[in-house]
Amino acid sequence: MNFPINLARETITEVEGGLFDFNATLPLIVLHFLLLMTLLNMLFYKPVTKILDDRDEYIRNSLTTASASLNKADELTLKYEQELADARKAAQELIRLSQKEAQEIVLLKIKEAQKEAELLISEASQQLILQKEEAIKTLEDQVQTLSDQIKIKLLGNN
Repeated sequence: MNFPINLARETITEVEGGLFDFNATLPLIVLHFLLLMTLLNMLFYKPVTKILDDRDEYIRNSLTTASASLNKADELTLKYEQELADARKAAQELIRLSQKEAQEIVLLKIKEAQKEAELLISEASQQLILQKEEAIKTLEDQVQTLSDQIKIKLLGNN
């Protein structure tokens, strides 16, 4: 029975150099830990934090610039759409006016052509009347001459 008690004493003595001994190594480990944290903070965390902050700032600036550009593009789009609509209205009005002017010109030309045609018809009619009168006069003269000749022949034979 002494055997298990001696074994327990040996295990207790071996356990003395354990993980949480409160001797001079614990403050040394704490000092190493603090030194390591300070070095890591100066050499790693501050540059990485600066890079991340710069990146966030760049992203914010880019988003602000993109938003401003998008707003400006939207304004320009609305402006150009309005100008395009105005230009279409003006073009339609110009087309309507041109068609109206063309119709007026066509009507004017048609009236002028009708007047010229009436004038030509009246001139042709007057010429025909003159020619008819001349033909009738010529025929009357010829009838007169023929009747005179017939009369002379008839009276001359008697």
